[in-house]
Amino acid sequence: MTLELVVRIESWPIAGSFAISRGSKTEAQVVVAELIDGPYRGRGECVPYGRYGETVESVSRAIRSVTDDLANGLDRAGLPACLAAGAARNALDCAFWDLEAKRSGTPVHVLAGLAAPKPRVTAYTISLGTPETMGAAAAAASHRPLLKIKLGGVGDEKRILAVREAAPKSELVVDANEGWTIVNLENNLAACAAAGVTLVEQPLPAGDDSALLNCRHSLVVCADESVHDRESLARLRGKYDAVNIKLDKTGGLTEALAMVTEAKRLGFDVMVGCMVATSLAMAPALLVAQQARIVDLDGPLLLAHDRENGLLYDGSLVHPGSTTLWG
Repeated sequence: MTLELVVRIESWPIAGSFAISRGSKTEAQVVVAELIDGPYRGRGECVPYGRYGETVESVSRAIRSVTDDLANGLDRAGLPACLAAGAARNALDCAFWDLEAKRSGTPVHVLAGLAAPKPRVTAYTISLGTPETMGAAAAAASHRPLLKIKLGGVGDEKRILAVREAAPKSELVVDANEGWTIVNLENNLAACAAAGVTLVEQPLPAGDDSALLNCRHSLVVCADESVHDRESLARLRGKYDAVNIKLDKTGGLTEALAMVTEAKRLGFDVMVGCMVATSLAMAPALLVAQQARIVDLDGPLLLAHDRENGLLYDGSLVHPGSTTLWG
């Protein structure tokens, strides 16, 4: 039977606003791909990555471009030949996994040969702002065990100090979103180390990060925009200590699982991250998170409301969802 493909663009309001070094937004736009086989429906959600020129329109077109291939028997294994790693392939890859689980009545973790997922502690994001606003936000979230701090501007030393003073007991990780330069790199890393930061994501632009080869640091430096799929890992050795695996970059759960294995073989620590999205996007990432040192799957916590049958967030502890949602 030929699979029917449905593609939807959805907008989900953010609670307040979400700001990083590249800008801010008040809603999350996601693209949902649905594969329908009679009574069975498999869904996958992705977030277009503007950093790489993706838009909801271009990603929707890319997903629809495989309609004829689906009619000719395209399956999950054939996706890499049709679509490059990115948001569009992520939505379809996750939809195929979900459809296979629904057809067989077997959870995705079993299909993938994984242990049953367990709850994980997720980071909670503090958006980029003034030291005062970030300190206030950190104080309000100081009960959470893990905070992810968005930096990437002039005055980052004051920002991270304000956050640490407001949340003295929380583990802190920092995401600079490529916002630092060779000039301020060492000072900013030193300020983060003094504040007890555990990990710093992507301090320098992805195409200009060679200075990390000769930069001594006492905390973990993690690649985000510099890493995409398995092919991108080898050239990061010597620059980064860890890699942030996001399904919208890898092109789905299939590549993400393979990437975890390869990253660990090469000696990298693993972080699992997300875009601001609903629980439908978090559910497959939570399977990858079982093998990660740092988990950052707080997307639904940043929304005004989540999808029906979403994951259960008990404070910062995120629990696996029901198969009604995905998988």
